[in-house]
Amino acid sequence: MSDIVDKPRRRASRVKQATWRGAAFGAAFTLAALVPSAVANAGDADSGRPVASGSGGIAWTTAGVAPGVQVRTGVLRNSGAAAVWTVTVQAPAVNRLTGVATWAPLGDRAWADSTAGRLREAGFEPRLEQVLWDEYADTPRGTMGWQVRVGRYATQDQAGAMNSAVSAAGFRTSVEWTGYDGRQAADAENIHVAVLDPARLHGTIAVSDGGNVADREKTSAVAARLGSLIGVNGGFFITSDSDGVQGTVAGLSAVHGRLESMAVGSRAALILGDGGRRPRIADLSTTVTVRAGAATYGVQGINRVPGKVRNCGRPGAAPTDQPRHDTTCGLADDLVKFTPAFRAPLPTGPGVQTVLDKHGIVVSTGGRGGVAPEHGSVLQGTGAAGNWLTDHARVGKRLSLREVVRDSSGRQVRLGPGDSIVSAAPTLVEDGRIRIDAATEGTLDPQDLSFGFAWSNVRQPRTLAGIDGRGRLLLVTVDGRQPGVSEGFTLGEAARFMRSLGAVQALNLDGGGSSAMAVKGSLVNVTSDATGERAVGDTIQVLPGRRTS
Repeated sequence: MSDIVDKPRRRASRVKQATWRGAAFGAAFTLAALVPSAVANAGDADSGRPVASGSGGIAWTTAGVAPGVQVRTGVLRNSGAAAVWTVTVQAPAVNRLTGVATWAPLGDRAWADSTAGRLREAGFEPRLEQVLWDEYADTPRGTMGWQVRVGRYATQDQAGAMNSAVSAAGFRTSVEWTGYDGRQAADAENIHVAVLDPARLHGTIAVSDGGNVADREKTSAVAARLGSLIGVNGGFFITSDSDGVQGTVAGLSAVHGRLESMAVGSRAALILGDGGRRPRIADLSTTVTVRAGAATYGVQGINRVPGKVRNCGRPGAAPTDQPRHDTTCGLADDLVKFTPAFRAPLPTGPGVQTVLDKHGIVVSTGGRGGVAPEHGSVLQGTGAAGNWLTDHARVGKRLSLREVVRDSSGRQVRLGPGDSIVSAAPTLVEDGRIRIDAATEGTLDPQDLSFGFAWSNVRQPRTLAGIDGRGRLLLVTVDGRQPGVSEGFTLGEAARFMRSLGAVQALNLDGGGSSAMAVKGSLVNVTSDATGERAVGDTIQVLPGRRTS
């Protein structure tokens, strides 16, 4: 995603319904209800307990797209939802890693009480809302913090007027739709579920980067070009030139059995083995080593700008070598490999570049730049890595590279031509149980409430992948950022929903404006960007026959 969080915006109450040609709709299916918990109020402090969306089952409209390929469309509604526009006061905070002053959407009780008192003195009527930790496997339990809010309004404009008044009184504020809060029921969520049965599918399921890892393309455009049955957006990717080359994947990626990007720490990944016939989900890490005779050096990246590690998670990265979502870390001594799939100009700047032919023989060593060879590869080194190349990458000498992918148990994941991998974060369901490792995978920080709250705890558009007990692959999109129409899922809601579908393994893919599903080349969900469907870095495509992307 690289950006799952943006400002809420107005959406018309009527949303254009996405359709596709040739879909034969079958009977409706009903999903077991996700029953919301009651939200209790105590004085001016609202309960912060996360609730499940919806007050009843979903009537699914089901389309058989092809043998082993089914799409279910439904709306999870809650007629009792009473969301409003409100003004939220921000709490002063400090970024835990950088020490830079920032703001958080919630704070501790002492701050909340003090802020509420100041607001009353200024003539406002604040309310305190308790926020509890959701069902994360690696965070504390109980109270996460407190939000201080002012007013309940039917329209965004009304809340905006109050926001201006509170801001003028010296408070840092934002206008928010309470339907995005995970602790109260959402009005509705529009959901698409693709159910893929590898045992019946006459085709393949694979990751597609369009043949160029250094560009962006819309999910539906890729699907239409490839003639795919189903397409959804894939993993996180670079969206800004300041973070690297746009379109390159910010995490582990493998296409046709070739590693095209390295993992950033150990994060969740969907492994599509044997053309998708053997899907599984696991936390994966990568190790790549280059050898020149007896000398070796660790490669820290594939197809990215040396010195810039989006989502961090590499040894030696600063300010952290742990996964940190939507954060770009620096790496002074960096060795990066470029493959033929990197079809943009190679990065330039200080350091050393070595060009290898398809046999690993050094063709040249010198300054950085140019293009990657169609048959061969390029190594770029900065700092100590550049010195290593200077010392060991002699023209005519052979360099060998060893690439290893391992799961969290230490088991090596061996890649063949029919295998592909798409990664994201975090894990949602593991071994049939909800297990959201959001802190470990770097999507929130229990020690820093300014980081990851909106990404994890606020409803957003999401794309999800899971595997059920029958070995079927579930690809899911839920629309969001449409107040009163479709509000999305929190991570907790996403996990509970996937489990309700029967998923025994599940992970969160890229979301926000990236969330998209195409059926037979046509977009079927309503994406959240004002400009329409977003061009993304990679996608998952279900292809008829034995054709691969």
